[in-house]
Amino acid sequence: MNRLLARLPDWTLLLVVGLTVAYFLLSHEGLYALDDYYYARYAQQLLSGTFRVAPDPLGLLHDPLKERPLVFGPVALCYRLFGINIISSTLWPLLATLGCAVLIWILYRRREPVVAAGAMLLLGLHYFTLNLTNYLYPDNILMFWCLAGSASLLRGREPGRAAGWWGAGFALLSLAALLSKETIVYYLPFYLGVLGFDACRRRHGRFWGAALGTGAVLLAAYLGFYQYYTHDALYRLHLIERTNEFLREGNYLAGNRAALLARVTWQPLLFFAGAGLGLMLVLAAFGFARPAVPRLTANAYRATDQHVSVEAPDRWYWLALGLVTLILYWVGSTSLSQYNPITLLPRMTTPLLPPLALAAGFGLRALVQRAGVQAVVAGVLLLLLAGWLHNAAAVLYVLPGVFLVLLGAGAGRPAWPVSLRTGTPGLAAAAVLVLAGALAIRPLHFMRKPSVSGHFAQDQIIHEHLRAPARGVVFVDDYLIGNYDFYYGFQVPRGLRYRRYWARDSVRLQPGQRAWLLLNRATLANDELTRKLIRYSPDSVLSWYPRRRLVAQQGPVTLFELPPR
Repeated sequence: MNRLLARLPDWTLLLVVGLTVAYFLLSHEGLYALDDYYYARYAQQLLSGTFRVAPDPLGLLHDPLKERPLVFGPVALCYRLFGINIISSTLWPLLATLGCAVLIWILYRRREPVVAAGAMLLLGLHYFTLNLTNYLYPDNILMFWCLAGSASLLRGREPGRAAGWWGAGFALLSLAALLSKETIVYYLPFYLGVLGFDACRRRHGRFWGAALGTGAVLLAAYLGFYQYYTHDALYRLHLIERTNEFLREGNYLAGNRAALLARVTWQPLLFFAGAGLGLMLVLAAFGFARPAVPRLTANAYRATDQHVSVEAPDRWYWLALGLVTLILYWVGSTSLSQYNPITLLPRMTTPLLPPLALAAGFGLRALVQRAGVQAVVAGVLLLLLAGWLHNAAAVLYVLPGVFLVLLGAGAGRPAWPVSLRTGTPGLAAAAVLVLAGALAIRPLHFMRKPSVSGHFAQDQIIHEHLRAPARGVVFVDDYLIGNYDFYYGFQVPRGLRYRRYWARDSVRLQPGQRAWLLLNRATLANDELTRKLIRYSPDSVLSWYPRRRLVAQQGPVTLFELPPR
């Protein structure tokens, strides 16, 4: 194999890992949403032995988050090793994200280096993949289990494998995904289709025997667990249905029927384009083209018929899995009792990303092998997406679009550089470099932006000035009032109370107690919070407390001491 081509996946992996870690550290916004707080609290309860499995006896709580132990379970281990803080809280999503890149590297670094490099970039440097490393959400964790499980199904059915062990591993990884988030069910139709295909051909019996046997044992244990603790073996399913019932105002057949047609037709397409997934979709579409046998294969790989026979099943496997998952995301429902398509949010697409990225990797390989009209068409499609978006995010489509148009139009001409001719390792490396440059622009931009939460400044002030033996009341905004105990490892000092700003006239201090005003200007200026939760500005808050004395200031966060009333 050509040395440049052989090293391409290695350098790509280093780039993805380096940029992911840099983004995690430089763009972290701290504790930012309600889900983060709940998962962190469950992890602390697990660590302290106070976690309870039993459901709410009145059936009033609608909290499926508690039934995802592989989200907060590893976080409890991180707390044991590194203490309770926001970095240890989000270390598990970061590791899961990096694990996806490593899995792709293991799968294809030798078999298909161009596919490996392209897929690692498309998955690992996708902006919302990076963005989700900063939050304790299940999405990137689920993505890791999805990729690991589907890869075990692909590799475990190859000749010469220990099929029984691979089958058992496939069942275990599927359960791990289920214990992270329920949307692993979107893979089930594809898995059943592969089972049916193998059954018709009477192939891979040992793999499926081990997978089904292990799966039956695990499922029985899983249902038995819920039967023992909740007296309802299908408790988790019923909990999801109760949650859907609780949220039925937004259901597409109840409170939101007028939006149904748009949701199942053109809205997802516009959403994919706006979220930056149009690049994956366009490249994946060209993965359906039959690969050529050009210089990239003949010279760089020294390919044999065996290599070609391995490439085709892998390519069709990821294309089929991506297509099935895409269809279910487009028109599927999150409920069995009512039709409620999944929310069009970038973080909800993570099960779709691994097969789509790998399918796009095969599409990229086909384009650098063939160039010509196919490359021009792909480039024009990307430029059309850029023109339709007509915003800063369009740069993701412009750079690859221009490159592919130039490649298709000029690769066969005498003036085109010999080292970048169709099918050469140099062209493959250039395509990967252009892809990396386009994908890195948005993450690099956000790595340079100031914090919109002020979490770390707020954490520093709390730890320096609002710790025991301090006693009294701290007045805070309506966002911090719901999660301030996180800053104390969920153990707030006994003599310290937190109250909302508007409670200032109803609080009476005891002898020896003090009062503080904690003002986080970043929180009060954050549109995501002020639009839904906070209805006041920093100036209005300060006007409520005219007699204040500055104690400390860190960035956008200020602490004042208030005089006794």
